[in-house]
Amino acid sequence: MKSRVSMVLGVILIFVAGMSFGLNAKSSKTDYTDDIQIIRTYTDVLKLVEDNYVEPTDPKKLLYGSLRGLLSSLDPYSTFFTPEEFKEFTSETQGEFGGVGMEVTMENNKLLVVSPIEDTPAFKAGIKPGDWIVEIDGEPTDKMTLFQAVKKLRGKPGTKVTLTIFRKGVDKPFKVELIRDLIKVKSVKTKELENGKIGYIRLTQFQENSAQEFEKALLAFRNKEGIIIDLRNNPGGLLTSAVSIASMLLPKGKLIVYTQGRDPKNKEEFYSQSDPIVDKKVPIAVIVNKGSASASEILTGALKDNNRAIIVGDTTFGKASVQTLIPLPDGSGIKLTIAHYYTPSGNLIMNKGITPDIIVKVSEDEEIERAKAEREAKLNGKDIQIKDPQLDAAINAIKILNFAKKMN
Repeated sequence: MKSRVSMVLGVILIFVAGMSFGLNAKSSKTDYTDDIQIIRTYTDVLKLVEDNYVEPTDPKKLLYGSLRGLLSSLDPYSTFFTPEEFKEFTSETQGEFGGVGMEVTMENNKLLVVSPIEDTPAFKAGIKPGDWIVEIDGEPTDKMTLFQAVKKLRGKPGTKVTLTIFRKGVDKPFKVELIRDLIKVKSVKTKELENGKIGYIRLTQFQENSAQEFEKALLAFRNKEGIIIDLRNNPGGLLTSAVSIASMLLPKGKLIVYTQGRDPKNKEEFYSQSDPIVDKKVPIAVIVNKGSASASEILTGALKDNNRAIIVGDTTFGKASVQTLIPLPDGSGIKLTIAHYYTPSGNLIMNKGITPDIIVKVSEDEEIERAKAEREAKLNGKDIQIKDPQLDAAINAIKILNFAKKMN
C-alpha cells in the first residue's frame, strides 16, 4: 500500500510532468533533465523523512513547510500562506484592529523594524528603524514567518505584548512592553514655520485618503516661500497614493516611477496626470531617513530625478519590490515578488535606498531625544522648540534656494 506521502508526491510529479509537457509544446528543444532530477531529490527526501523521522509526520505539513522555505529563500517579501492564512490575509478587515503600529519585514530569518508609525504604541515606546525583534512574548521570531509575527503583534486593544529588542550599539537585548491600541493614523499633518513663511507637511503613511489631505495642505501653502515635506519614518503604503501626490508637484506627463520584471507584462509606467498645484518657482525640500521606505521612496525618487525638490536627511530604507498574490487550488496561496520599481532616471534602489542631496545624519541618541521631546510636547499640549538638525537643514535649503532665485 502506498503511503500518504507517496500519494502527495505522485500528485506533485503529475503536476510537474503536466507543466513540463505544456512547456515542451512551446519549445521542443528544452531539456528538463536537471529539473526532473531536482524533483526526484525532493521526493526522495520527503520519503526518507516519512519513513525514518523519530515521530509520525503529516504529509501536508511537510509539503507546506517546504513551500514556505522555498518562498522565503527568494527575498524577505515573498511568502507562502496556508489556506487559513491566505483567507485571513486576503479578507477585508471589518472595523478596526488592535496593534502596536510599526512596519516590519523579515531579513535572513530575523524580524526587522522598517519604521514605527507616528503616534502609535511602538513610536511612543521609542522603537526605532533598524531594531531587530528577537522575541514576541518570549517566543523566538527566527522560526516565524512574517505573517505569523505580524499576527502575534496584533491583538485586542488594551492587551499587552512584550518584545525583546536587539539594537545596534546596545550591549544586550532589552525588553519593551507595549499596550496594543486601535491603529488610527492621521497620515497628513501640517504647520507653519519661520513666522508663516514656510509650509510644513508631515506624511506619516500613504493611505487611501492621503492624496486628498495632501492636496488640501498644498492649496493652503501654495503661496508660501517654500514647502517642506517630511517623510521620515514613513514606511510607505499605497502606490496609487504616492503617484497621486507626485502628480500634484510635477508637470503633466513627467515620469514618476516604472516597474519592470522578467515578464514584459509586469512593466508599467506611471506619469503625472495633471498640472502641478504649486508653482515651479516655489522651492520644495523633502526630509527622509532610514525609516523612509517603499512609497516614500517612490515620491522622493520622482521629485529628486525630476529636479523638483532638494532631498535632505539620511539614506532611505531601500525597498523597491512589487508583489502579487496568487491563489492555489487547495486554498493556499503565495505572495510573490514579480518586479522591481525604478526611479525616473532608471535607478534601482533595492537594498541601497536614496542618498539625499544634503546628508544630515542624526545619531541614535539624538533621534531618541527628539522623539521623546515630541511625545512630551504632544502629551502636554505645548508647542516647544525641539532640536532637529534635519529640519533645520531643510529650512536653510529653502532659504538658500529663495536667495538664489532673487539673485537671478
